[in-house]
Amino acid sequence: MKLVILDGHAVNPGDLPWDDFKNLADITVYERSKPEEVISRIGDADAVFLNKINITKEILDACPNLKYIGVLATGYNVIDLDAARSHNITVTNIPSYSTDSVAQHVFSFILNFTNQVSLHNASVQNGDWIRCPDFCYWNAPLTELKGKTLGIFGYGNIGKRVSEIAKVFGMNIICSTRTPKENMPPMVSFEELLSKSDFVSLHAPLTDKTKNIINKDTLSLMKKSAYLINTARGGFVVEKDLAECLKKGQIAGYAADVLLEEPMSKDNPLLNAPNCVITPHIAWAPLETRKRLQEIALNNLKAFISGKPVNVVT
Repeated sequence: MKLVILDGHAVNPGDLPWDDFKNLADITVYERSKPEEVISRIGDADAVFLNKINITKEILDACPNLKYIGVLATGYNVIDLDAARSHNITVTNIPSYSTDSVAQHVFSFILNFTNQVSLHNASVQNGDWIRCPDFCYWNAPLTELKGKTLGIFGYGNIGKRVSEIAKVFGMNIICSTRTPKENMPPMVSFEELLSKSDFVSLHAPLTDKTKNIINKDTLSLMKKSAYLINTARGGFVVEKDLAECLKKGQIAGYAADVLLEEPMSKDNPLLNAPNCVITPHIAWAPLETRKRLQEIALNNLKAFISGKPVNVVT
């Protein structure tokens, strides 16, 4: 079997070997691939792994030997699934590999807002504590999480894990989801979730109904003291509306690991917006998490070769 990995750097920038894959196939790894390079790089390969590379009907028409596409992520919207079906190509994804790391990232954002660690470290490194007449000082309000209300929008694996961590902090939890489950936190409408929560964390899938669900109208429902956390999809947010909201102080802050356009564009309205914390889509990227992803991808490939594919999306 001939296997091509089109954008291996995203999952493995050099700290994880591809050796186990080499035992299954004749493997070629490209760190990154431009759109115009995809067809030639796939060539006559039987299988391809990718993360964010768009696979269109035109690409599949030009690569008739391709039998398998492994998406090195949970989301598979980069693949033209109808075209893959018409070519009898099996497409698999990597489900539920990043639950713990994303939930951890959510609380890194929340604790950044409540404890202001970055702000106070910068102050100390600047010599402010050396010059301080008192044994302690704080440059911004500090907040306990106990007793605060966390609103979780979407209660899949990550939303559930976030809820479990919140309980340890003594937070009150409410939830809005399209798929109610047993033993879940009290369920409310999305509007009630926004209006009652001190922190709102987004974890629903991006659909036509959830696209742009965070906009000037829904933001107006939130408390001025509330924080919004987004580790799910940039498409939830009308970024211009949110930037204006932050400038006017209508909510206390926004933290995101995802944007509508990635990498971030220089004219993104959230760039340098007040009380806005943005990380470059890294919630899924701890070493342990990427190792788990790679192991699932390997098992997906083994299952396909054996004729019993798993984690199939089409």
